[in-house]
Amino acid sequence: MAVNVPEVEYAKSGDVAIAYQVSGGGSVDIVLVTGFVSNILYAWEQPDVVRFLERIGEFARVIRFDRRGCGLSDRPRAVPTLETRMDDVRAVMAGAESRRAVIIGTFEAAPMTALFAATYPEKVSALAMYNGYAKAVQSPDYPWGRTEDEWADELALLEDGWASGSYIDRVLERSFPSKEGDEEFRRWFVNEMRYGASPSAAMTIQRMAIDVDVRDVLPAIRVPTLILHQPSMAGPAHFMADRIPGAKRVELAGEDNSLWLAPGAPEELEGFIQKVSGADEPDTVLATVLFTDIVGSTERATALGDQRWAELRERHHAVVRRELDRFSGREVDTAGDGFFATFDGPARAIRCALAIRDAVADLGLEVRAGLHTGECELRGDKPGGIAVNIGARIVTQAGPGEVLVSSTVRDLVAGSGISFEDRGERKLKGIADAWRLFAVDETLTASSV
Repeated sequence: MAVNVPEVEYAKSGDVAIAYQVSGGGSVDIVLVTGFVSNILYAWEQPDVVRFLERIGEFARVIRFDRRGCGLSDRPRAVPTLETRMDDVRAVMAGAESRRAVIIGTFEAAPMTALFAATYPEKVSALAMYNGYAKAVQSPDYPWGRTEDEWADELALLEDGWASGSYIDRVLERSFPSKEGDEEFRRWFVNEMRYGASPSAAMTIQRMAIDVDVRDVLPAIRVPTLILHQPSMAGPAHFMADRIPGAKRVELAGEDNSLWLAPGAPEELEGFIQKVSGADEPDTVLATVLFTDIVGSTERATALGDQRWAELRERHHAVVRRELDRFSGREVDTAGDGFFATFDGPARAIRCALAIRDAVADLGLEVRAGLHTGECELRGDKPGGIAVNIGARIVTQAGPGEVLVSSTVRDLVAGSGISFEDRGERKLKGIADAWRLFAVDETLTASSV
């Protein structure tokens, strides 16, 4: 039976072209974000994939895409951050004319989809994750995943074995035990990996996956959430389900890792989507808050006099607003000599803070900046809540010219090229728990990251 392969279309995310396909004809949109590498066109050569896509296409319009650096999408040299990958999802949704969709993330794509659901709840009707995790590297408070040494060994095997196919065979053996001895499936899988990524692209993707840590984001997810997993991924699944409000967790049988081979997965997705259809949009959103403050403003005002200080302050405000526009920040308030702004991504917020610091130096001014990423309550046009309070307290801990961030911000900018210096735990006024703070490398500028 001939397969009706959908046309490949392209969406522009900045200056990068992202390849996507739309299949199925259901009443709800699904954006399917797969982990590691893919080639959305060649995937249709595999009957198991076709059966899965046609099955979920009975109740949904399915939007799939190749992540930047993979498959039919452009291959930029920069490492794709979580923030950049969220931009790609938004671009694909816009290209497919999808206003709101169920977002499904598998494996290492799951952390990005979790962050997307928390950051853009107005675009996400529900979230589903399969064999996902919140953190890739083991730690005392997260005993799953690989150790740093095990990840180093994995990268070495990938680097040496992608070209020869030995690494791909290793992945095939551990991920698809039911396909042992199936030479036709092996041929397809090896080609899918090769058509999906070059050796260097595969290394880049794996390195980025290692740095992922979205544990602090999970409580901010307020859309209906389904966590599907195999028995071997029960630990990470329980961890996420315990921290995402109202999340439903379902363990699926089967020994093969991929969602399209998991018994009962389409039925679980269909039942979940039908149940949560029409849910209200949350009244909270994950955002990065930025607070800035002019250093020594009182002394400077006294020295200049009221009129000259007012003129200098207006020039400062104009510079800050120009940089907020450039980095897609939203001005919320000006308090005294500082600014309060929000961003939908922490890397953009850090770059903006660095740009403000460097730009106001031309006015003979120094600023300090504090950033935090957390769940913000939507009070009209003005965000509020504990995340805002934490950001406001962090800026008071920063020194002249310093950009100080919370550990949450540090964890979410993996792969961005931004480096930090540990400032240790600080007790913030009015905040119950101590927070570990990090200073952005003082030699960095906005253009260098």
